[in-house]
Amino acid sequence: MATLHLLRVFCAEDGSGGNPLAVFLDGGEVPAASRQAVAADLGLSETVFIDDPGRGEIRIFTPAVELDFAGHPSVGSAWLLARERAPVEALNPPAGAVPVRYEGGMSFIAGRPEWPPSYEFVELATASEVEALTGPPPGSDMIGAFAWIDEQAGVLRSRMFPVGIGIDEDEATGAAAVQLGGRLGRPIDIRQGRGSRILARPRPDGSVEIGGRTVLDETREYVVG
Repeated sequence: MATLHLLRVFCAEDGSGGNPLAVFLDGGEVPAASRQAVAADLGLSETVFIDDPGRGEIRIFTPAVELDFAGHPSVGSAWLLARERAPVEALNPPAGAVPVRYEGGMSFIAGRPEWPPSYEFVELATASEVEALTGPPPGSDMIGAFAWIDEQAGVLRSRMFPVGIGIDEDEATGAAAVQLGGRLGRPIDIRQGRGSRILARPRPDGSVEIGGRTVLDETREYVVG
C-alpha cells in the first residue's frame, strides 16, 4: 500500500484546467521494478516517485517510458513538497539539479532546453487555427502548434502532441514550454489545452524558468501489485 497524491498543475487562476499528475510523496513505498507498471496503470501523462523529499530526488514516468526531466511533474512535486513537508531549493531528477522558487502560492522550476525530448514547433497564423486541429501537425511524433494571442504581451495559444513518449495530446507541457521559451528568447504566457496556463521566461544561464498554479484534488491509498 502506498499513498498517492493526485494534482493538477498549471491551473488557471480560478483553479480550473491544469495537467493531472500523480505523485507518490514517499516513493520508496513503490519498488523500482514496479514503477513503470504503476504509471501505466494510472494512465496519466506523468507519475512522480519522490525518493528523498529533503533532497528533492525524484523519478518521472509516462505510461510508456521514464523521463530524465519533465516540466509539470517538477512544478507539481515542488509545490507538493512545500505543502506537505518543506519547501526545497532544488529538485534532483536524473537530468540534474533543477532550481526551485516559490511566489504567490505558485511554484517555479528552471530546466535546460536540451534536457527533455526535443519538440518541433509549428507556428500558425491564429489561435483559432490551433483550436481547430484534430490531431498533431504532420512531420514528427514530438510536435506542438502555437499562435500568438497577443504578441506584444507575450500571450500565446498552444497544443502539444508528444506521441513519441506515449501521450496523444498533453494538457499542459512544461518541457515544451522550456524549449519554446528558449526558442523565442522572451517571457511568455502560454494558454494550453482545455484551460491551462504556463508562465515561462529565459534565464541568463541558458535555462528557462517555468511555473504556475497547482491544485491538490485527492489523496488516497494505492495498492501496489
